[in-house]
Amino acid sequence: MPGSTDSSTRTMGVLTVGGLVVVTAYTVALGSNGWLWFGWVVLGLITLGMVVTGST
Repeated sequence: MPGSTDSSTRTMGVLTVGGLVVVTAYTVALGSNGWLWFGWVVLGLITLGMVVTGST
């Protein structure tokens, strides 16, 4: 069905948002860590790729 997302894409979206919360909390509490932000960006790009490929 167009416009719907399957459960794996939805799960990746939840993990991406949760990862952003964790990385932001870590940055506020202990200072910035470039590897954490890099990992979150990679996770976000993978999630974005799943959304794009799932909608075509």
